Amino acid sequence: QLQLVESGGGLVQPGGSLRLSCAASGFTLDYYVIGWFRQAPGKQRELVALITRGGTTNYADSVKGRFTISRDNAKNTMYLQMNSPQPEDTAVYYCNTRYSTLPWGQGTQVTVSS
Repeated sequence: QLQLVESGGGLVQPGGSLRLSCAASGFTLDYYVIGWFRQAPGKQRELVALITRGGTTNYADSVKGRFTISRDNAKNTMYLQMNSPQPEDTAVYYCNTRYSTLPWGQGTQVTVSS
């Protein structure tokens, strides 16, 4: 069974840090270009960051320089290090392939507030 499980979300103060995890089961994460998406209330889901099989990364302009995507192939897990998050980063965060070809997980809520 193909499954993605996101975790690590929570309440964080502006300027703090948080690390999200995306654990894959039923398939090998390394086979895909995979990324983090987010959906804020009342907004469409948007792509935040991508990482290729070779480790090349791409970021949305809104998070560039603050967020870092990485993957640990031995653990079949992907991460999003969120540094200096801002209130506008508040959203449910999801992981999936670049074209969302895998079943969506439940996501993990990130709330940035003082």
